[in-house]
Amino acid sequence: MTRLILFIFAGLLMMTSCQQSGNVEETTDHAARPAVNEQTADIKPEFLTAKTFREKVWDYQAEPAQWVYKGEIPCIIDFYADWCKPCRMVAPIMDDLADIYSGRVKVYKIDTDKERELATVFQITSIPAILFSPMEGKPALQPGALSKENYISIIDEFVLGISNDTLHTSKKGS
Repeated sequence: MTRLILFIFAGLLMMTSCQQSGNVEETTDHAARPAVNEQTADIKPEFLTAKTFREKVWDYQAEPAQWVYKGEIPCIIDFYADWCKPCRMVAPIMDDLADIYSGRVKVYKIDTDKERELATVFQITSIPAILFSPMEGKPALQPGALSKENYISIIDEFVLGISNDTLHTSKKGS
């Protein structure tokens, strides 16, 4: 029975992710990204390049053997590509998460077609893939598209360290 459940879970995970390929052709205009105005810049996902990743998250060239998080608040990073349907399904969830966790968790996005170096550093073989980074400790990478509720659970428990018991208690008191 356990094997059947694991098999079904693995199948669902594969159906909700796109395989990365080194020979993927650009199929969309990356300049067509929606503009972010000054009023929403702090609550929408921020797009990173390898350079800005090294400045804001982790300088893997200076510290290749050890994760040293540089951010002021925890972060999540959405590795995506414009041509990936599951990635497009996750995009509005990432927008919502940026709003929900504004000021507590930074949401970043990395286009794996443009930033192949970062995709290689994290051994991204299927997308979407979300990297969850708490302030201390190592990050965790979750491949495949999940529900908004699942992302919220992971952020609350792993990234922010809020226990499930604390969540239930605070919701009852609201």
